[in-house]
Amino acid sequence: MTNDEDLAKRLVAAGRAAERTLSSGGRDATVGELLAGLAAPDPDEPADVYGDGVVARLEERVAQLLGTQDAAFFPSGTMAQQVALRCWAGRTGNPVVALHPASHPELWEGGALSVVSGLRTVHPTKEPRQPSAEEVADLAEPFGTLMLELPLREAGFLLPTWEELEALVGAARDRDAVVHFDGARLWESTVHFGRPLEEIAGLADSVYVSFYKSLGGLSGAALAGSSSLIAEARVWRHRYGGQVFRQFPQALSALDGLERELPRLPSYVAQAREVAAALGEALAGSPVPWFRINPETPHTHQFQVWLPYGADRLTEAGVRTAEETGTVLFRRWSPAPVPGVSVTELTVTAAGLDWSAQDVHEALKAFLTRLDP
Repeated sequence: MTNDEDLAKRLVAAGRAAERTLSSGGRDATVGELLAGLAAPDPDEPADVYGDGVVARLEERVAQLLGTQDAAFFPSGTMAQQVALRCWAGRTGNPVVALHPASHPELWEGGALSVVSGLRTVHPTKEPRQPSAEEVADLAEPFGTLMLELPLREAGFLLPTWEELEALVGAARDRDAVVHFDGARLWESTVHFGRPLEEIAGLADSVYVSFYKSLGGLSGAALAGSSSLIAEARVWRHRYGGQVFRQFPQALSALDGLERELPRLPSYVAQAREVAAALGEALAGSPVPWFRINPETPHTHQFQVWLPYGADRLTEAGVRTAEETGTVLFRRWSPAPVPGVSVTELTVTAAGLDWSAQDVHEALKAFLTRLDP
């Protein structure tokens, strides 16, 4: 067993045994626990076949929530976005997609936009923030689609202001381009924007949403938009291998997430802001020579913490803290773009709602005590 494999097992074991955590880890649940959460409202309902039944009900619910004419279920967000951007390239006659270089298709999809779909990308900005309307307006070449990742995860789960978002969409329209939202985590953006989901999604021509990143579903995604776009997307979904025979486990867990987690997300955002403030206060009074909470006031229920130590050292300290105290504050750390600095993501869900500022201070103290030189 490699050191990394051993560390991964320790992270999972510590997470499962923890008495206090801000959010459960993605690998903490067992198969039995996940299956136990799949109770159907009507166990005698016929199983879905190629997207009917419970899958169709999920699609209707998503379209209703986002205020779109239709929505299509996809086995993955990667496939949903590939199809959306390919459809728009055909409709606009322009294969160029304007997006941030830190967006999901650029970092986590193996170059599929160009390799699989024959598209090309341009970047309005390389700064670790959302692009501005001026940058979109000043792009040197025509583009068919502007894709906005809301929130932009790699930059700290950042969102523009509502006025900035309206201006971005307007700048794209002025360039005769369509607008697609990568809304994998759009569900929790309502607090920051101060607008309902329907109004936010209404700015775009198409929206992708995830069922597991915020809603706790097993997997899967949806693409929402006009009836004609979604009809075309369903054709491409089949071509891409996404016409799966049965998908009721994913659909049931997604519907459960929409019923159970979606109403709670505003409380998670509010608590994340309390945790971030307490953590910043605790770090400011600690021996740590430098730190960054990014953003200082979280836009969603997720944010970044930057510290001036190696990633392995920080991860080990976090695991030891969990193993020895039963409290999980930090999980895995990664090297930041700055040498000698590492970054981690904190997520606050139901498990973290009862954390007080004092709890955060004590957890950080226990963590720093185990940060061996």
